[in-house]
Amino acid sequence: MSVTSNDYLTVVRRAVDRVGSGQDEKKQQAADLLAEAVANGGVIQAFGCGHSEALAMEIAGRAGGLVPTNRIALRDIVLYGGEPLEALADPAVERSPDIAHRLYELAPIKPDDVFVIASNSGINGAVVEMALLVKERGHKLVAITSAEHSAGVTSRHPSGRKLGEIADVVLDNGAPYGDAALPLPGGGAVGAVSSITAALLAQQIVTEVVARLLAAGITPPVYLSDNVPGGKEHNAEIEARYAGRIRRTA
Repeated sequence: MSVTSNDYLTVVRRAVDRVGSGQDEKKQQAADLLAEAVANGGVIQAFGCGHSEALAMEIAGRAGGLVPTNRIALRDIVLYGGEPLEALADPAVERSPDIAHRLYELAPIKPDDVFVIASNSGINGAVVEMALLVKERGHKLVAITSAEHSAGVTSRHPSGRKLGEIADVVLDNGAPYGDAALPLPGGGAVGAVSSITAALLAQQIVTEVVARLLAAGITPPVYLSDNVPGGKEHNAEIEARYAGRIRRTA
C-alpha cells in the first residue's frame, strides 16, 4: 500500500465499518451500565491520557452529548490540586500509578457514577491504576482499547495487568499495533486510527443510552450547541441539576 490520503481513507473506512457494525452485544452492555447510572442520578466519568483524552472530550461536555458527564484529565492536578505546571512537563507522567489516586481524590465522584476509560495500549500506569481504583471503589467500568496493540505489549503497571483485563465491558477500537495504519518503507507507519474509531464508539454508546432513557420515559439530559439560539440557556438549566458534580474547562 502506498502512502497517500486516499490510502488512509481506505483504511479508516474499513476500520469504521468494522468497529461501527461489530461488537453489538458489548455496546449494548456498555449502554446499559451508563443508562442505569444516569437514570439513578449518577455521572459518567471519562478518563484518558495523551490522545486518548479525545475520547473523554467526546463524551463530556459536547453538543449532542449527555450533560451528566465529567472529564478527568492529568492537568486536574494543576487546575484543582494546586500542583505547579512543571508537574506536567514530563511526558512520562501518564506512566505513574500514583497520579491516578490524586486524580480520583480531586474529581467530584459519587458512588452512583460509572466510568469510561480509554487507552489504545491499555498498559500505562495511570490508566491501569485508575481502572483498579475504580473497581475497588465499586464503580462499573467500560474500557475502550485496541485489542491488537494491547495483546502485543507488556503492561507497565506493577501488577502486570492491562486495562482490558479489569473493565466490566471492553470495546475494541480496531486500531492496529502502534495505532498508525500505513507502513513506511524505512520502518514505522503514518495515519493514526484510534481517535476516529473511539469517537465513533463513544457516539454510538451515547445514542444507545439516550434510547434507553426515552424508553424509560426519562427526558434525556442532552446538550444543545451553545452556538444556536437558546442553546446556552438550555444547557445552563440542565447543568444546574448537577452543580458540583460536573466540571467544564477550556
